[in-house]
Amino acid sequence: MKQRICKNIAIVLAGGNGSRMMRDIPKQYMNICEKPVLSYSLQTFNDSALIDGIIIVAADPEDERLERIVSDAHCSKNVQIAHAGDFRYESVNNALQIISTGLGELYASDGLVFVHDSARACITTEMIARLYDDAKKYGSAVASVPSKDTVKISSPDNYVISTPDRDRVHIIQTPQVFETAALIEAYNKMISDADRGNITDDAMVMENYSSVRVHLSEGDYTNIKLTTPEDITFVERILLARKQ
Repeated sequence: MKQRICKNIAIVLAGGNGSRMMRDIPKQYMNICEKPVLSYSLQTFNDSALIDGIIIVAADPEDERLERIVSDAHCSKNVQIAHAGDFRYESVNNALQIISTGLGELYASDGLVFVHDSARACITTEMIARLYDDAKKYGSAVASVPSKDTVKISSPDNYVISTPDRDRVHIIQTPQVFETAALIEAYNKMISDADRGNITDDAMVMENYSSVRVHLSEGDYTNIKLTTPEDITFVERILLARKQ
């Protein structure tokens, strides 16, 4: 039987070392509520009826911890593993190269790519559905929430330059969703640009290397990123509340 071609693909980034977490193991392998951090986003994408395939980006694709997480998830979707790069954009590009190689055989060019940080363990299938609907409507969908705080733009020596209107300031999250062909094309242009500068997320790649407008879609304040030890308590509370 011919394998179904994956149209909507989730790229789950799990290649960081999590140095700011100050733990002996990378944060994607840390246990939160008795499960590794990575397992939450992996399970959520697997549970979404909108996702056909998953590519996990890891520093060591043969890491026994990764193999165990994938095995325990009992994924019904096609799951592949990509090598992480030194920078986030390199990790995403490595996953996109797998998609490019499999176009027409395993992956479709007319679908959507959801790029997600595994450190955001509180992602939900409802959020995936919202972003999917917006991406189909607007051509892109980046999870975000309005800033609750006043934001200052500073000079290199920490003097205030300006204060943007808080109503126009958004905190960016993941997933970030783009049409497959457009994202691959933008990444190819970015990788070939020696003067690309500091690229911090996929929206920035599209802003600089594509004509596609980046649409800010509704994220969730609970969709926080595990970055420092203080974040662990918040994530545990969210996950425990959902269990109850």
